[in-house]
Order: sequence, then structure tokens, then C-alpha cells
Amino acid sequence: MTQTTVPVIFDLDGTLVDPAGGITGGISAALREMGLPVPEQAVLNSMVGPKLSDSLLHLANVPSELVDETIERYRGHYKETGIGQSKLYPGIFDLLEFFAETGRPVAVATQKPQSIARLVLEHHGIADFFVSIRGAADDESLKANTASGKVEIVAAALNDLNSQPAVMVGDRHQDVAGALANGLDCIGVSWGFAPDGELEQAGAVAVVNTALELRTKIEELDAVRAAALSEVQNDGSL
Repeated sequence: MTQTTVPVIFDLDGTLVDPAGGITGGISAALREMGLPVPEQAVLNSMVGPKLSDSLLHLANVPSELVDETIERYRGHYKETGIGQSKLYPGIFDLLEFFAETGRPVAVATQKPQSIARLVLEHHGIADFFVSIRGAADDESLKANTASGKVEIVAAALNDLNSQPAVMVGDRHQDVAGALANGLDCIGVSWGFAPDGELEQAGAVAVVNTALELRTKIEELDAVRAAALSEVQNDGSL
């Protein structure tokens, strides 16, 4: 790895992996089992990415006393069928393989429970690419009060990368906020679940449309960092 190679921290759902209905279908099934109304599809889509308990409370209007059981039912559906429905976005495997071959460290920071995030990555055969897989606490219940937000999860992944300068890649405003709070740039991907304009408004340095565009943008950030280091070194030699 060269001095100017920027490590990359990836979000999971909507960035690396297309849930392909595995998440929204599982939420719908759990709500129906609980005798609760199922939101329209646009609302269900907006629940992919943020912390699930927050989404159930504030987007699906689930009463707080029913959130824990709804999550438990959803996780059952997700483990049974949801993971199998998911698929890698086009070009992601090749991108991760290229980064591995060129020595660029990569990590995952997701608000999915950490153990389930690892299961998803293992299912798709990409877990070994990552030096760090960080997620939320496995106990998602409201009473546990242990669920980390995106800021803390990104910070944990960054710490695993020895707090090197890095870049975040994600598909929702939470990814951008988590990056900025840790002093990182965030590249948004258009193939995820953000409404039009969300990523730009949140402060993403760029929004890319393909994995190849993502690689190009990351390499551009390498060049920017190299130029900055060179300038500092030249100033120091004067």
C-alpha cells in the first residue's frame, strides 16, 4: 500500500448489497403478523439504512411497546429468506477484488446488527475482503439502549483502520453524516435508497452511478491526498 492510498469504509445495504425486497418484505411480514398496518412501498424503502427501531417508531408508527417483538419477528424472516434474496450490486465483487489485489484496506460500517452483517457478507463470499466489519449491537431491543448510531459505527471501523484518513461510501444521508462527524469525505452511490438530491444535500463530495465511477472517484481522492502531502513536504524542506 502506498502512502497516499485511501482506505475505504463501505455501508452495506444499498451500497454493497441490494436487499432485493428481503428487508422490506420482512418488515411487511412482521407488521402483518403483529396486526399492524403496512406502510406504502416508498415508506418501506426509506426504512432501509437507518436504525430499524427508529424506522419502526417514526416511519411505520409502531407503538413503542410492540417494537421489540416486531424486530424479533422481522429478524426471523430476514434470516430465513431475506439474506437469500439479496444480491451484490453490479461490479462490486470486481471492485473489492481489485482493492485487495492493490493493497487498499476496506471496512464495513452498517447499522445492521454486526453478526448479521457478517452473515450477509459471508453469504456473498466477500467477508474476507474486509479488515473490519462493524455494525450495531446484536440486541436491538429498546430496553437494551446499546444500539450505536452511524457516527459511532464509522468511528469503530476507522479505529480498526488505525484511524488513517479514509473515505466513506454509502447510499443514505446517515452515511454522509457518519463520515462528516469523523472528519471523512463521503462518496454517495445512486443505486441505493436515497431520494433524489438527498446525498448531495447531506454533503457527499460526489454521487456516482457505477462501481467503475466509484473506483475512479476514490483514485481521484488518492491524487488529492498525494498532492497535499507533497505540498506539506515541500513546505517543510524550505
